[in-house]
Amino acid sequence: MRDGYDASPVNPLPPVVWALVLPVVAMEAVLAAGGAGLAGGPGAVGWRLDAIQRFAFSGEILRWMWATGQWAPDHLIRFLTYPFVHGTFTHALFVVVFLLALGKMVAEVFRAWAVLVVFFAAAIAGALAHAALGVAQPLIGGYPAVYGLIGAFTFILWARLGAVNANRARAFTLIGFLLGIQLIFALIFGNTWDWVADIAGFATGFALSFVVSPGGWAAVRARIRHR
Repeated sequence: MRDGYDASPVNPLPPVVWALVLPVVAMEAVLAAGGAGLAGGPGAVGWRLDAIQRFAFSGEILRWMWATGQWAPDHLIRFLTYPFVHGTFTHALFVVVFLLALGKMVAEVFRAWAVLVVFFAAAIAGALAHAALGVAQPLIGGYPAVYGLIGAFTFILWARLGAVNANRARAFTLIGFLLGIQLIFALIFGNTWDWVADIAGFATGFALSFVVSPGGWAAVRARIRHR
């Protein structure tokens, strides 16, 4: 048998990517089955709403905690749980697609712990940006965290282009395209403020990559000393 004929036609995903994708898939499978009446009985139709109430991030709750000084763990955990709850099957599907594609590309360069740091730090930054706007609608879905991975991927491209003395601005093509698409959808379907959380996630992922990428902190210190 020739070499390579017994190889898998699909490149295996890094375990850290599965660790992020599977909770999204499992949550959506349960909620979709309940909504379709395939599990849980009549009461399951409200499972999605219940999940949003329990796990979504709420700026109003954050402001209440700040005002009262009562930092309840079951509310603080919402910073980390809201990326795994989605409003529709399509919403979850697109997040999974982005996670599979971008998560794989980033995880092939970054260590597993760095991928997790970027993902959840971007989610937290997105939630804080959303809360700062004073929006009453809760924040759900993995887009702010996914945009953090887009930021990390942009950093990888930015670093590679710099290594060959190419135009580093080309690294920002993907984020520019995605933001353009969001603007079009906002104009067609009405403006929402979720894009602010997405931009905050992207900026966090890109900035953190200077520190958590392989050799990142050492490179930052060397650059500072050089200056």
